Amino acid sequence: MEHTSVAAAQPEGGVAGWVVDLVDTLGGPGAGLAIALENLFPPLPSEMILPLTGFAAARGVLSVASALFWTTLGSVVGAVALYWIGRLYGRDRVRAIWAKLPLVKKSDLDRTEEWFAKHGTKAVFLGRMVPVFRSLISVPAGVERMPLPVFVALTALGSLIWNSVLVLAGYWLGDQWSVVDTYVGVFTKVVLALAALALVAYLVVRRRDSRKARHRTS
Repeated sequence: MEHTSVAAAQPEGGVAGWVVDLVDTLGGPGAGLAIALENLFPPLPSEMILPLTGFAAARGVLSVASALFWTTLGSVVGAVALYWIGRLYGRDRVRAIWAKLPLVKKSDLDRTEEWFAKHGTKAVFLGRMVPVFRSLISVPAGVERMPLPVFVALTALGSLIWNSVLVLAGYWLGDQWSVVDTYVGVFTKVVLALAALALVAYLVVRRRDSRKARHRTS
């Protein structure tokens, strides 16, 4: 595949132009840096960054393997940074900092904390595939001092799945990469539905086992 500048096929300016310049200049590490920053600042949309990276791979700016490696590494680096912020600063100080940030909502952090409290380790894995939660789920994981190796493993696996879907979509769609955003909402709802079903199944099994235990002791 002939190496062609992705910038030649994309509009300049805005987040898209910034991503284009970063990937076109630095290749895979540039894509990784963009995703690391997206984790640290949720208003940056991975739904744009990842398909653009896939489009860059389609045009020969970098390989698909490089795109997946660097974007997943960027996801892990950004998530670990937020994990340590939560672990070192604690819940109250993190919430105070969050309240002062522009373009973010306090309710997003509230919902993320509730989701982590309900789902635990599953929230870290599945949260990588849900916009906004993808970044914020690292904070309660740090506050609750989830073992770092477990956190990194779940984050890497969940991020690899999410990144693969969007990078490959951008690769296959080519200059129509922007339509990916149309389907992200559907994919996110599927993930949330599966998480809800898993929780219901867990509660049903746990309740059944509890009844059996009481029956044996009576």
